[in-house]
Amino acid sequence: MAGKKVIITGVPGVGKTTVINEALSKLKSEGVEYKTINFGSFMFEVAKNEGLVENRDQMRSLDRTDQKRLQQRAAQAIAQIPGNVMIDTHASVKTPKGYLAGLPEWVLREIMPDMIILVETDNDQILMRRITDETRSRDKEGARAIAEHQEFNRSIAAAYAMATGCTIKLITNADHLLDLAATEMADALR
Repeated sequence: MAGKKVIITGVPGVGKTTVINEALSKLKSEGVEYKTINFGSFMFEVAKNEGLVENRDQMRSLDRTDQKRLQQRAAQAIAQIPGNVMIDTHASVKTPKGYLAGLPEWVLREIMPDMIILVETDNDQILMRRITDETRSRDKEGARAIAEHQEFNRSIAAAYAMATGCTIKLITNADHLLDLAATEMADALR
C-alpha cells in the first residue's frame, strides 16, 4: 500500500511540532506509523555543511537562489521516502524582502502531498509563546503582524491545494487544549 504524504504548517510559535508529537504518540499506540521529516532541519543541515549559516534562524536571511536550491534538494529526498511521511514545515517564510513560499511549485511537484494541515491559534497566544521561548531567536513582531502571517498562510495553502489537488485541514492549537488539537490531527492522519 502506498503511503500518505502530509504537510503540516503553521507560523513560528504556534506549537506545530508539539501537536505533531502528541498526534504521533496517539497514532503509534494504534499501530499507525509516520516518518517525520522537518523540512527546515534538512535545509539547515545542507546550508550549514556548505558554510552558508551557523544557526537555523539565519536561514530566512539567505539569498533567494540559495533558498531555492536547498528547497529543491530537500523535496527530492523527501519524495523518495516510502510509506506514510509527515513533513513539518512552514507554508511561508517572512523575510526582510517579503513572504517567501515555503512550498513553491518545484517543491510541490516533487512531494505531491495528499493533505496539508495548517495549525493556527490566537495571535496573542503565539506572541506570548514567542516571548517566553528562550531557545529560539525570533523576529520581534506584534499580534497584528502575526495575524497577517496566519492569513497569508491560509491563502498560500489554498494555492498549494489548487496546484496539487490535496485537501486542507485547519487545526486550532489553543492554550491548554493540546490534547484536543492532537486528537484532531490524529483523526486526520488515520
